[in-house]
Amino acid sequence: MSFDPIARTVGFKPGERNVFLHILTACNLSCRHCYINPEQHGNITLPQETVHRWLRLFRQPDKETNLILLGGEPTMHPDLATIIRDAKAMDYRVTVDSNGYLFHNLLDAVTPKELDYLSFSLDGPTPEVNDPIRGQGVFAICTSNLQKAIASGFTCSLIYTVSGLNIEALHKMPALLEQWGVKRFFIQVIGLRGKPAVETAGENIDWQVDPHKWLEIVPRVATDAASRGIHVIYPKVYLDSGEVFECAGNVAENYFVFPNGRVYQCPLCEDHAIHSYMIEDDQLVHLQGLNEQRFFSLSIPEGCVMNKLLQPENISYNQDGTPTHRISCCLLKQEMRPNN
Repeated sequence: MSFDPIARTVGFKPGERNVFLHILTACNLSCRHCYINPEQHGNITLPQETVHRWLRLFRQPDKETNLILLGGEPTMHPDLATIIRDAKAMDYRVTVDSNGYLFHNLLDAVTPKELDYLSFSLDGPTPEVNDPIRGQGVFAICTSNLQKAIASGFTCSLIYTVSGLNIEALHKMPALLEQWGVKRFFIQVIGLRGKPAVETAGENIDWQVDPHKWLEIVPRVATDAASRGIHVIYPKVYLDSGEVFECAGNVAENYFVFPNGRVYQCPLCEDHAIHSYMIEDDQLVHLQGLNEQRFFSLSIPEGCVMNKLLQPENISYNQDGTPTHRISCCLLKQEMRPNN
């Protein structure tokens, strides 16, 4: 079969809704690139009754809403199976993002029909690459449970967070995913928030990948994966010449919800108390004053305002002062679909 996969930018759709709900911040691992910031996000595990009320709060029956259940490690929540069924009863499309340990026998507690996607985080094709980032022995447990989930009929995704520590090994992933039977592959870019922000400042670790290397490696790996029948999604990161910048905060509905009640619209802001909303008495309260929303409408040559403010070291400039690459909204994606 001849195959010529083409990267397509997935534009923001009017009415698109995504709720990223952190049901707890606890985790059994201590990944070096974890973005959870206990000082900002707290150490709360939401009771199942609270999760139910918050799901009702964000539910809009006339719109399709994607619900992504996160942690910490969400499978550590003892009521996760009930939460999944509760969300499905409210017509959410439900994804669980896991580190692969699958506590509380998740594969036995829910059925494949009750969960739209089960996503596994893995940051290397071998223990030698993955485990120094995510923890000793994690590769073996994650890949074993991934294959069990696929064999049990669950629709599984794999998430690979690209950084300076593992981008050179990314090209080995498509063959592994094909072997395991994974049909959806998320390539993510490292964000300098949480632990990476601290390590970068204190230990001078080169977490981020320069534009040339990203553009050279990531689309090529995505093409390889798509040619193997895998649906690939990855961040746009750099806008093409003449491409118009759009901020998801202006044109889509994305809610990043933390157990302490903070609700952000931009994940880049999560290390700072500039959230747009607060859940108070089970109501979504729109905060006034200087918060992330005040920046979304600003237009600058560099593209994303929040990237310029919070991660200015990511941007390089030509001699005439223009940015070498314009940064897209971090929520703008590209995809390559198999040509079946």
